Amino acid sequence: MSMKRTNVYADPEDLAIIKETARRRGISEAEIIRQGIHLAAMANRVWDEPLFSRTFAGPGRTLAKGEVRDVVADAAQRETGSGTAA
Repeated sequence: MSMKRTNVYADPEDLAIIKETARRRGISEAEIIRQGIHLAAMANRVWDEPLFSRTFAGPGRTLAKGEVRDVVADAAQRETGSGTAA
């Protein structure tokens, strides 16, 4: 994987923590910083599609625990083709 060099300003206390962590873990400070950049990039990524693209018809209210259990049991029966609940 090719990498690109960049310069950033960082708080001296953060850099001291990174330095100590790198020493303890036996990895480079640059690797810790790369990991942090990757986490920040993924946390701020905007996806082209929404996480949940399908919508489901429902009664317009929160179902009770028993109702949810019944719906799931019915769906499982349809999937397996069995006539009795497991």
